[in-house]
Amino acid sequence: MKGEWEILGQEGFQFFGKMSASISHEIKNTLAIINENAGLLEDFTIMAEKGLPLNPERLKGLAGKICVQIRRADRIIKNLNRFAHSADERVKAVDLFEILELVTALSERFAARRSLTLALVPLPEPLSLTTYPFFLENLLWLCLDFVMAQAQSGKTIFLTGEKRPGGLQIRFTGIENGNGNRPSDFPSPREKALLGVLGGDLHFDVFKREVVLTLPQDLRS
Repeated sequence: MKGEWEILGQEGFQFFGKMSASISHEIKNTLAIINENAGLLEDFTIMAEKGLPLNPERLKGLAGKICVQIRRADRIIKNLNRFAHSADERVKAVDLFEILELVTALSERFAARRSLTLALVPLPEPLSLTTYPFFLENLLWLCLDFVMAQAQSGKTIFLTGEKRPGGLQIRFTGIENGNGNRPSDFPSPREKALLGVLGGDLHFDVFKREVVLTLPQDLRS
């Protein structure tokens, strides 16, 4: 058990660092776009001071672009806040769709770098589970990372969840390549350590080409 917690600690730090770095990169990009448009507004101000005519439509367009980036930055910061708080929470009741939504949002930049799209399928009903939020987010990311590595460029990875006897099931679909063999290194010791603390089960369905994660609805029971 000591070895598993060492894996959990190491993987948790890597996960938090990877996501934090990605989020900071997104914020930096947003600020760069705002700064670029602010510079153009400053140029228009200088033109006006020299008596040159201003184009209201161009001014309106620049203001609109800045507002779009501000809203984008606001969403990024809200996701960062949710993610950071999940690290200091122990076992608690969480909404499954909100967890999937957060992990999807955190992973979109990594998917884009692989020319992939992530799509969260609406759940058939509201589903909650009592678990370790941070460990669950970590495991969901590892599943996504594995699926994205198996998928062909240009494809869409779908995430969905549903209630099943004895717990909840989360499926990752969109793997269309491969030779039909079961990967020998998945789940790895990292996934197995997280499954141990979450009380879950994880397998790769060779025939359906999907990753299936099953979790208890209440970890305490």
